[in-house]
Amino acid sequence: MADPARARKLAVRIRQIVSAAIETQIKDPRLGMVTVTDARVTGDLREATVFYTVYGDETQIADSATALTSATGVLRSTVGKQTGIKFVPTLTFVADIVPDTARELEEALERARHADAELARAREGAQYAGEPDPYRKPAEDEDTDEDEDTVASGTADDSGDDPATTRSAGMRANQ
Repeated sequence: MADPARARKLAVRIRQIVSAAIETQIKDPRLGMVTVTDARVTGDLREATVFYTVYGDETQIADSATALTSATGVLRSTVGKQTGIKFVPTLTFVADIVPDTARELEEALERARHADAELARAREGAQYAGEPDPYRKPAEDEDTDEDEDTVASGTADDSGDDPATTRSAGMRANQ
C-alpha cells in the first residue's frame, strides 16, 4: 500500500499529462472538446481513473468516449515516460457527471427563487385572517372595581378572624 499523499500527487500529475497529451498527441477526429476534470489513483498505484467532460451533444460525448478508449495505450505510455515510475497504472476514462448535477441544482435553485418571489408578491397586500391580536386576555368584570373600592375604604366585611393577627395577639397575652 502506497502513501496516500503519493497517490494524490501521482493523480494530479496524471491529470496534467493526460490533458496535455489529448491536446497535442491525439489526432482522432472523433475527439471533441474534452476537458480532464479529475484523476484518482488507487492506494496500490495500479489503477487510475480519469474523469472528463465533453462540450457538445450526446453524439459528440459518445464519439469522444470511443476516441479516448482507443487512445488509452498511447496515453498510458506517455504517462509512463513522463512520470518515470516502475509500474504505470492502467487508465480508465469515466465521463464526469458533476457539471450536469451542478446545472440541475442551479435550475432547481432558480425555480425556488421564482417561487419565493411569487410568494413575496402575494404577501404584499395580505392581512391576517383573524383579529389583529389573537391572544386571549382575561375578562374584565365590573364587580372587581367595586370590591377594590370597599377594601381601600376599610368597609369590607371583617367578621372573619385573620389567623396571623389572632396568633400574634395570643402570644402577646401570654407574655
